[in-house]
Amino acid sequence: MPLTSPRRSALVDQVIAQLRNQITTGEWPVGSRIPTEPELVELMGVARNTVREAVRALAHNGLLDIRQGSGTYVIATSELAGVMHRRFAGADPRHIAELRSTLESSAARLAAERRTARDLVQLDALLARREEAWAGGDAEPFIAADVALHMAVVAASHNEVLIELYADLGDLVADWLRTDVGTELDAASHLDHERLIEAIRRGDGDAAASEAAGYPFVCLAKEGRSAGVTAAGG
Repeated sequence: MPLTSPRRSALVDQVIAQLRNQITTGEWPVGSRIPTEPELVELMGVARNTVREAVRALAHNGLLDIRQGSGTYVIATSELAGVMHRRFAGADPRHIAELRSTLESSAARLAAERRTARDLVQLDALLARREEAWAGGDAEPFIAADVALHMAVVAASHNEVLIELYADLGDLVADWLRTDVGTELDAASHLDHERLIEAIRRGDGDAAASEAAGYPFVCLAKEGRSAGVTAAGG
């Protein structure tokens, strides 16, 4: 999506809105480095101070991280996600696992009751994508695919509040998985999610909730061990 030159007053607010739009639409995904200050000045046709103030405002709100000597990076997709990232990034991993277990099991139960034919198509596609990413052996695509599958399960609950809340936790979940999975995928530690999707397909709320509730703790067990192998991928 191209950036356009603001034409009204309150330039800083307009620049903030345009930069936020690049983030929320996924043009600048979490983890990516945004254009440099001179590049933004040229793209948007505004003064350097205006760009600098807008970037600082988004950094203050938790969407951007300004790293001296490296650049400015996207760390969250919304202000609430930024707040959650700052608030919970250093939380006890077990507490994060408990939160995930509570939210994801509730969402899975609702998904089993409310999923549509379109939801099932999406879940099947994302499950296949997750398996392909695992087979590829690259951790980052696998983490993205794993998070996307869990997001789709929550979306199939058709509970808008739960969907929004989980979306704002998505960046934190990805960071947690990144720590759990590491930089290399171990073929012996694959955690299958097919039973979860099949339970949702059957409309078996109890089985879907049970499957979803256990995944975060399996991942937690792997993180806490100094030796041995357990399942990876939340």
